[in-house]
Amino acid sequence: MTRDAEAAALAAMRCTPGAARLPAGEIARGLAALPGWALQGDAIAKALTFADYHETLGFVNALAFVANRENHHPDLAVSYNRCLVAWSTHDAGGVTRNDLICAAKVERLLAG
Repeated sequence: MTRDAEAAALAAMRCTPGAARLPAGEIARGLAALPGWALQGDAIAKALTFADYHETLGFVNALAFVANRENHHPDLAVSYNRCLVAWSTHDAGGVTRNDLICAAKVERLLAG
C-alpha cells in the first residue's frame, strides 16, 4: 500500500475505546504514512506553522471538532502562528491505533 493510500485508510477509520499500545514496528509503519509526524517519548507529534493567529485558531477549532467526534483528544501547545499537536493514549501508556487515526485526520484537515 502506498503512503497516501495508508494515510487515507487511517483517516477513514474511527477511534475505538480501549485501544492497546502499539509495538514500535507498527508505530513506525504508521508514521511512514504521515509526513512530518515523529515519535516523541510516548506520543506522536507534529509542529505546524500558520500564517497568523486567526489561521492557527481556525485550525485548533477544526481539530477540536474532530477530537470530540472521535472522543480522543490531543495535547496542544498553541502560539501566534504555531501549534504543536501531540497524540498519545494515556490509558494505554503510549501510542495506539487511535493516535495514528487522529494524526491522519489532522493531515486531512490540513489538506483542506
